[in-house]
Amino acid sequence: MRIAKFVVLGALLLSVGLWSLYGSVQSVMQPEKPNIIFILTDDMDAKLVDAMPKLKSLLADQGVTFSNHFVSFSLCCPSRASILRGQYAHNTQILGNMPPAGGYEKFHMLGEESSTAATWLQAAGYKTMYVGKYLNGYPGNAGRTFVPLGWNEWYSAVAGSPYDAYGYTLNENGKLVSYGNAPADYGTDVYAKKTIDFMQRTVKEAKPFFVHFSVYAPHSPYTPALRHKEMFADAKTPQTPNFNEADVSDKPQYIRNRPALTAQQINQLNGDYRLRLQSLQAVDEAIGAFVDALKAAGKLENTYFFFMGDNGYHMGNHRLMEGKIAPYEEDIRVPMIVRGPGVPTGKTVDLLTGNVDLAPTWAEIAGAKADSFVDGRSLVSLWGTTPPSVNSWRQVFLMENGDIDNRRLETDSYDLGKDVDPLTLEPIELFPDQQPGAQAQAIPAFRGLRTKDYTYVEYVTGEKEFYDLAKDPQQLVNAISSADPALLKQLSAKLAELRRCAANTCRAIELAPLLAR
Repeated sequence: MRIAKFVVLGALLLSVGLWSLYGSVQSVMQPEKPNIIFILTDDMDAKLVDAMPKLKSLLADQGVTFSNHFVSFSLCCPSRASILRGQYAHNTQILGNMPPAGGYEKFHMLGEESSTAATWLQAAGYKTMYVGKYLNGYPGNAGRTFVPLGWNEWYSAVAGSPYDAYGYTLNENGKLVSYGNAPADYGTDVYAKKTIDFMQRTVKEAKPFFVHFSVYAPHSPYTPALRHKEMFADAKTPQTPNFNEADVSDKPQYIRNRPALTAQQINQLNGDYRLRLQSLQAVDEAIGAFVDALKAAGKLENTYFFFMGDNGYHMGNHRLMEGKIAPYEEDIRVPMIVRGPGVPTGKTVDLLTGNVDLAPTWAEIAGAKADSFVDGRSLVSLWGTTPPSVNSWRQVFLMENGDIDNRRLETDSYDLGKDVDPLTLEPIELFPDQQPGAQAQAIPAFRGLRTKDYTYVEYVTGEKEFYDLAKDPQQLVNAISSADPALLKQLSAKLAELRRCAANTCRAIELAPLLAR
């Protein structure tokens, strides 16, 4: 009897040991989930990448550059909402930086924080961190210690002057921490240090992480770190053929009403351009520090980096001083660079991609389930061994601006002073429609299409623009009166469909072929 008990006990112990060994082997065989770092700049047009050597050498040269990457709504809050949820602005309903058209309060009131890339990845086992600028107007009425759903760690400004990079207060996981005016308080540096600390701690926990690193640079007032204030002393705003455009007789009224830029205005543009370049140097250094930290932790090769701007920025183009939200290339085209596992080095992808594609891309990488409302598409296949053909990918990308149904105008004019609205944490904006004699310069609400070859725009005023980008990349000649009527009719019909699309219908409309050139 005793022998039988020992036999049974031995068999039990053996089975437990084998099961434990099987579990260990299984865990070793299970692929480690990759980490994801998203670096988002504010008001950065695509050409400013050239001023960031570490971005170029550590990310672009080691990964893929998306040369035709666009934001649908070239304004901070609408673009950031689209990034988080993978939707066009007409579906997020965030159509401006402030209520009632948009802003954080509207995003929060609509309950849109309940389903974002952060909640999807968190549900898939990721530890998530948001650091830096969130949606414009945060925290609104939610309270200064409020942390949105989906974020394990949270560091975002709720008071002070974060756009100045000094003198601000962060909500640090429900605790308010103030930063002053010492060099060590410089915003980008503070956000970078917190990011590195988070990554190092999470690696020790053996958890995959998702970091949303969102800097204010190079947004006005374009504040550089003290150590960079002497750089780019001779830099001037690029005077491309559309800079201070000579003949604007074919442009919409809001452009026609603008006089040519004066020498004083051009000097201001040159000074602000230098500050923009300087302010990006701390971001560039942060990229290098992230790479070094991950390399030291042995996690660099299992980490995806995404670098993007939330919207473009015009500086003197088509006589527009400084700002965004126009339908021109300077405003809608933004930098987009990806480095990570399986991403080829030094490659350029020229298919149409956009800010609505980020959330579904992160979901696929993380093995997470994206929500069914997503309008965008994952970019993962574009860097794979068998990328989609031109004809099997998106043929058009939607451009949006303003609350077109309510004929609400947006503006591209900004007060570059240091006053800050304490409610919205935004630099006080000067709205041309509120200034005597300036109404005609406000950029009207519009909807449009960007295709591989064309830009087509319909304004709420009834005005239209059409540019053949192969022939006119600077968008100097509005060819709306001379273009093929059949092509214009097709573009207008497709725009009418796309401006009301949702989810898989957006993707289907985008895939339909256009008339051949």
